[in-house]
Amino acid sequence: MLKGKAAVVTGGSRGIGRAVVERLCREGAEVVFNFATSVDAAADVVRAVRAEGGTVHALRLDLADPDGPERLMREAEQLLGGLDILVNNAATSFTRATIADTEPEEFDRVLAVNARAVFLTIRHAARSMRDGGRIVNLSTLNTVRPVPGSASYVAGKGAVEQLTAVAAQELGPRGITVNAVSPGATDTELLRSTNPPEALEAVAGMTPLRRLGRPEDVADVVAVLAGPDGRWITGQNIRATGGLA
Repeated sequence: MLKGKAAVVTGGSRGIGRAVVERLCREGAEVVFNFATSVDAAADVVRAVRAEGGTVHALRLDLADPDGPERLMREAEQLLGGLDILVNNAATSFTRATIADTEPEEFDRVLAVNARAVFLTIRHAARSMRDGGRIVNLSTLNTVRPVPGSASYVAGKGAVEQLTAVAAQELGPRGITVNAVSPGATDTELLRSTNPPEALEAVAGMTPLRRLGRPEDVADVVAVLAGPDGRWITGQNIRATGGLA
């Protein structure tokens, strides 16, 4: 379905990002993903994809660096020979604290990856992506179900949703679709690092499908939006939540 397509996935070494990389490669895309610190995890992704006959490249670049997003896009396009698909998945962990107790430096740290990097990768793609391309940005259900202590994270993801809406309008005349996917509680390292087990059990119990999401559940939605079947969907925020509203 994606044979001959060139894709960039941010934060592709673990969790949802890894599942997206593997799914796009299985569909035939050539994928570049970045990672900041997880050397072993990134190497494992490369091994797994290549063992299945896929084509993937890992770049160690920190999107929190001021020039990180631009370097990623530039180096990825050199490897791929162009760009058809961009998936903004990377997100940084946050310190759970009330707004009153959140230091400005912590807010800036989280938004550097969760919002600014998304803006910069979209900016680059808007200038160089081939017509008919696809941009998919990962947001979160917490923008409509915010919880105390998550202000910096939710603020960044709220910005992602608005960037999605604007970019869809700006890039639509070129046939480029831009959408967001908002997972619910998905069983990833980031989720478990910021939530106690009892909270995760409670969320699973509130979800109509009675479980946490799996990274593959979200990757399947991303794959639809990134492929030819997503040609008439743009400017949308798809909630992949197992029915949790």
